[in-house]
Amino acid sequence: MSFINYAAREINCKIVYYGPGLCGKTTNIQWLHDRTKIESKGKLISLATETDRTLFFDFLPIELGTIRGFKTRFHLYTVPGQVFYDASRKLILKGVDGVIFVADSQEARFDANIESIENLKENLRQNGYELGKTPYALQFNKRDLPSAMPLAELEKALRVQQEPVFEAVATTGDGVFDTLKAVIKQVLMDLRSR
Repeated sequence: MSFINYAAREINCKIVYYGPGLCGKTTNIQWLHDRTKIESKGKLISLATETDRTLFFDFLPIELGTIRGFKTRFHLYTVPGQVFYDASRKLILKGVDGVIFVADSQEARFDANIESIENLKENLRQNGYELGKTPYALQFNKRDLPSAMPLAELEKALRVQQEPVFEAVATTGDGVFDTLKAVIKQVLMDLRSR
């Protein structure tokens, strides 16, 4: 749930990037950080191992205007993709306002995508959320690779509801802003309806 600081007239919202290991969650956030105006972003905090995989989370606050006189800040997090960090995944989802599931389009990663989206549903449920009632978008990353599966097959297996779906190449930024904007729009609509 969004945190409202009345003294500072600020609304803080949390968006979590979820998906299997090496699917491009961190690459999405790094690309966004590199392309966001310096006055609109905070410091990118990344905890990584020596092999450059995210160990716990990446965090990037972005300011995006005002709602009813309150400054709106979005805090972007990624969860670790590795299965053995499930407790961290669950903790990072606590208080979430929106979720972006980043699927790896490569055929060899199909089972990892299925396992990860099922894990997302379970961890949301354990935090008192339901994927169908949470602002959500599905991103199919690595669409530029020759081993990328057909979009229709990926959608059939991974689409949960009528959530927005985006094709992406996070290394070049294709689809990265569009995916984030879709979830931010849903979060803002949710905030305005309260």
